[in-house]
Amino acid sequence: MSCKCSITQSVPVRGSKIHRRGLAKKKGGIGMHITAVTARYFTPNLKTKRVWVSELNKFVTVKLTTRALKTISKRGAYATLLKAGIISSN
Repeated sequence: MSCKCSITQSVPVRGSKIHRRGLAKKKGGIGMHITAVTARYFTPNLKTKRVWVSELNKFVTVKLTTRALKTISKRGAYATLLKAGIISSN
């Protein structure tokens, strides 16, 4: 399964880690110097959760970020999952 949130559609983004060496000038050193730039991925904080949908009277298993969990708490499970297209209205 892909590393993608079902609700917010967030996916890993590519970035870089900058390695620095030395002591900052304001701390009494001669300055910071960049020694390497390493490629890395920033992955979303994904969790697989069983969410209770009271309108359907059942659990729905979704892979979502912790940010999406806050969205479900705020707007309600049924409205959020319906808007994301995970469940259908009958």
